[in-house]
Formats: sequence, structure tokens, C-alpha cells
Amino acid sequence: MKIRKELWFGLSLMGLIILGTAGVMLSAEKFSSGHLGLAMLALVVVAIMLGFPTAFTLMGMGMIFTWLAYERDITKTLDLMVQSAFKVMSNDVLISIPLFVFMGYLVERANLIEKLFRSLHLALARVPGSLAVATLFTCAVFATATGIVGAVVTLMGLLALPQMLRSGYDIRLSAGAITAGGCLGILIPPSVMLIVYGATAGVSVVQLYAGAFFPGIMLAGLYIVYVIIVAKINPSLAPPLSAEARVVPLPEMSDRVARAISQTALPALLSALKGRRNLDVPAGYLLKQLFIALVPALTVAAVLLLVWMGITAPDPNAHYASAPGSTAAASSGGLREPPGSGNLREPPGATASGGLREPPGAGSGGLREPPTSGGLREPPSAGGLSEPPGAGGLREPPTSGGLAEPPGASGPSGGLREPPGAAPSGGLREPPGASGVATVAAAPRSPAPQGFWIGAAASLAALVAFYAILSFQRLEVFKMLLGSFFPLVILIVSVLGSIVFGLATPTEAAAVGAFGGFLLAAAYRQLNFTVVKDSAYLTAKTSAMVCWLFVGSSIFSAAFALLGGQELVERWVLSMNLSKTEFLVLSQVIIFLLGWPLEWTEIIVIFMPIFIPLLDKFGVDPLFFGLLVALNLQTAFLSPPVAMAAFYLKGVSPPQVTLNQIFAGMMPFMGIQVVAIVLLYVFPEIGLWLPKVLYGR
Repeated sequence: MKIRKELWFGLSLMGLIILGTAGVMLSAEKFSSGHLGLAMLALVVVAIMLGFPTAFTLMGMGMIFTWLAYERDITKTLDLMVQSAFKVMSNDVLISIPLFVFMGYLVERANLIEKLFRSLHLALARVPGSLAVATLFTCAVFATATGIVGAVVTLMGLLALPQMLRSGYDIRLSAGAITAGGCLGILIPPSVMLIVYGATAGVSVVQLYAGAFFPGIMLAGLYIVYVIIVAKINPSLAPPLSAEARVVPLPEMSDRVARAISQTALPALLSALKGRRNLDVPAGYLLKQLFIALVPALTVAAVLLLVWMGITAPDPNAHYASAPGSTAAASSGGLREPPGSGNLREPPGATASGGLREPPGAGSGGLREPPTSGGLREPPSAGGLSEPPGAGGLREPPTSGGLAEPPGASGPSGGLREPPGAAPSGGLREPPGASGVATVAAAPRSPAPQGFWIGAAASLAALVAFYAILSFQRLEVFKMLLGSFFPLVILIVSVLGSIVFGLATPTEAAAVGAFGGFLLAAAYRQLNFTVVKDSAYLTAKTSAMVCWLFVGSSIFSAAFALLGGQELVERWVLSMNLSKTEFLVLSQVIIFLLGWPLEWTEIIVIFMPIFIPLLDKFGVDPLFFGLLVALNLQTAFLSPPVAMAAFYLKGVSPPQVTLNQIFAGMMPFMGIQVVAIVLLYVFPEIGLWLPKVLYGR
């Protein structure tokens, strides 16, 4: 019987693991329980490669070796299992996993990906390798909306691969673009992998999402640049789209306007509105098309206005300023009244005690009659100025007993008390214009920096260029994008924006995303009982897998630490006297190699608990390490023999596409991942700038 190459590779790798572990244990001067922990680690890896379920392998091995560590005490072993499981069940971060997964399955079943791919393909028709570029772009957007690698690879294999093969694209390039693009969901938020890493390493998922945003864009951009360069150098690998395939049929009324006036959409629509009887085209139709054409201009104007308001807003610490001639009391730091607030001013000659003083000449008996005989005189022909009904002289306002102190005020003088932090001399400051007292004035807006005006000018120039080339056919493509691309963008921005800007926790944002998936499915008339049932079933299946993995990982990690395996690994690494750079290189090489036989879930739950305690020893930020790991773990789906993306694609590919061709197409994209890791290490601000700006890391 002939054994396949992949099987030979797997068996050889398992043999190396067993021999290496045996060599380490035999070469040890003194056998300890830590070596037993290393044996457990090797057995787990071999068992997973043989096909045993990961979660139950971890739990089983953990229980057996915990029983050995506790000297065959079954009670302590069961206690450890229960405590580990309860610790996972009480982790609030994991609640967001089923919600994000449910959102992804709903969006997947809304059939947006076909419309998105078609519209992006037409929009990028003049770019070299447009089909592959549109595939990568679609995968990036859809991965951001779903985060489900298998779903994206499978759908793009059904949708894009046949079209790429019909267009004469190279099989390896096509397969590489689909598998690499589909794996972006591991890195780009809302990534389930980042949630799992955050829960394992104790790192904020919010900061991980903010940090992974730009590295994800960078990796997708590197993929696209590679495809464009390959298509430019060798067009036979990615032939350009034919002129016939670029044609978009126009609606009858749009075609009438285009033929009668101009192919350029904006001036033609404006002219048609002014023309005689609108060329027999309803004015409502023209206004609707004109509004759609003006959406980019309105969006740019709204964004520029918001940016201008943000960058010119007055300093909140300098809202009010003193006018010239203010007294020393005005500069003593008291709380000033805002402009126009109608602050209470003391009557002329008021005492400094802080209360309202009696009018001049008043006695101690409250408010006195004016200094004229007879009190208030009656107007001519009047029968005397009568009191209001029930009044007995000038009365206090209802329920008041004189001017009362504000709630909680109890100044020693009985008057209005100074606010906290006010100057002892000032009390409430006088309004503008009072002699010898402080004035108040609204702080002016700051002038917009030169960069804003440069950006505004560039945006205006881009709009002019856009409308100069906006034909009616391009307007139809833009309408297709409005119906497929922008709904997903709104969903992504609402979910990720609420997380990154601190408006919601990941769990709350995931709930919003799940509701948004409901709305998208309903808007595209795909929301029915079958869709909801299938989405709920797949969500439960995926979430159960992840949570059981966490339980197994918790038991395994506890057993590994109990046996002293963690301490043994730390001593071994520290004995090498590595620098920070050397440690990062060693750890990333190990993770890269582990990506060949293992999936990302196994690497995170098994090996991250080993690496995380070492980060403090070398002064490595766990957030930065997590971003490096996230980039590195792309290899877990792109590296044979356990490259799950390849098997997803092979399952939906035509018969002529072989597994070896898919593996060969993956290799250049694996090299790009290594370049991305190096760039992130050399320029760490790619991942750390946004968390630093938003959260002050």
C-alpha cells in the first residue's frame, strides 16, 4: 500500500517529537516531575495529530497526569477538574463568542457576499489581477463582518474560484488568494481568536481589537500588492477583464438621459432637470439618481465638518477668561459663572459676608417700605395699589423662608456658599462690565491646523476627479456597492467603533452586531425560520467547541504547572541568557513551526499559558506579543499538512484542482505573513499606536 506524502510528513513529525522528548528526559541529570509534564505535552501533540478530539484529549491527559501528580488521590483530582471548569464558566469575556459567531452566520446567510464580490469586481476592473484583488478585498470585508474562516473560504471557493478559472487565472494564484484572504478573519476584529487570547493571557480584548486593526489592514494590503505585482509582471497568470465583461446594462430612463445629453452622470442629471419635460423622464427618478450621485460629496462634507468641530473645539480647561482690569480676587481661582448664565449679583453696597444685605437704611425687620411716607402710593385715579390676592405685603416665593441656601450649603455666614475650590474672596463672580470685578467670556475656537486644510483640499480634488469620471455605468456600479458593501461597513463600524471608543463592552457590541445581522438578513429578505435555526445550531456547535477547549486547556495547564513543567521550561529558557529580541524570535519560530501540525485553537490554549509567564522576565508587552502571535497564527490555516483552509477549498473545488496545487499557491502568502511579522516587530507602532491614542498605553 502506497502511503501519501502528507501522511509520511505527519508520521515523521510525530516521530521527531517523541524522540526529542525522550532525548531531553534521558539527558537530564535528575528526573523530576517537570519532565513528566514535558512527556504529557508531547503526548498531547501526538494524540491531536493522530486525530483525537483536542478538547477531550487535553482533559483526559490533564486528569491522568494530575492524578499522578497528586499521588493517585482521586478526590483532589476531581476537585481540580471542577474548579478549572467553573473558572472558565465564570469568565465574562467568553459571552461575546457566541454572539459574534451568531452575527457571522446571519450575515453569511444574507447572501451579501455574491453581490459584494460582483460589485467590487466591476469597481476594480481596470486594476491588474482585478478578480484576485476583488477576491482579497471581499474576503477582508466579509472576514471583518463574520470572523469565520471556514465560511469565508468555502463561499469564495464556490463563487470566485470558478469565475477565476473561466477567466484564465492560474490555479495556484487563485487558490492562494482565496485561502489567504479567507484566513484574515483570524486577525481582523471581531476575531474570536483575539477573544480567546485575551481570556488566556489576561489582556483587554478592547485593546487587542484596537491594536489588531492596522496590522490586519497591512497584511491584506500586502496580499493585494503581491497579486497586482504578479499580474503586472506576468499577465498570463491573471488576465485582465475583457471590455465586454466590464459593461453594466443601464436602466431604460438612465440610458435615455445618457444618450440625449452626456455619459457623465452629474452634469447630465442636472441638465435633464432643467430640460424640456425632463426628456420624458420623471423628475422623481432624476432627483433620486442625483441624490445617489451626490452621496460621496455629502459624506465628505459631513466628515470634514465633524473633524473641523473636533480639532477646533476650545480647550475644556480654558473655557472662560478674565477681562482686563479684573481684581486680584478674579485671578484667585474661584469658579466663574458661564457667559449669559444670569448669575446673582450682590446689590450695591452688599457686605462681604456672602448674604444678601438689606437695602440702604433698612432695619432688622426684613424688607422695609421705601423712604416715603405712606408706603407705596396709588396711581392717579386708582384706588390704591392693592396687594395680590392673599398677599400681605411683599412675600417670599412659595415654600421659601427668605433666600435659602442650596441643598447641602451651610456656610458660616448664612449666605450663598462658595463652590468647592472657589477663592475665599470671591464667591460667585460678577457679570461682565462690573467695575473692579472679574468678567467672563466664552473661549474662542482654535484655528484649524494647516494639515486639515490640506486634507480638505485633497478631498475636494478627489471629488472633482470622481465626478469627472462618474459615468452612468459607474453610477450603476456605485449603486451596487451601496446595496452590498456599505451595509456591511455600517455594521462593522457600529460594532468595532462602539468597542474601540469605549461606548460598549465586547459583549454588548456583540449583541448589537447580532441584532444588526438580524436586520441585514431581514433587509435582504433572507430572514426565515430555517436561517435562524441553522445559524443558532452552528453557533451552539462552534461556541461549545471553543468553551470545551477552554475547559480542557484549564485542566491541562493546571496539571502542567502542578507537575513543574512550567518551571522547567522557564529555567531552560532563562539559562540560555537570551535578549528580548532573541526571545521574541525564538517564540515566534516555535509558534510558526507549531502552525504546521496544529490549529490556532490548540496553539493558543496549550502553548500560550507556557509563554505568557515568560513575558515579564524579558519585558515584553503582552498586547504586542498577542499581535505578533495573531499575525503568526495565520500560518495555522495556510501550512500543510493540517492546513484547514486548503481542505475547505478542496471540498468545493472542481476536480482538476488538486490539493498539492492549493498547497503550492499558499506558500507565497505564507512568506508575506513572515514579512508582515518582521514589519510589525521593526515598527511596533503599527499595532500599538491606536491603543496608545485611545487608551493611553
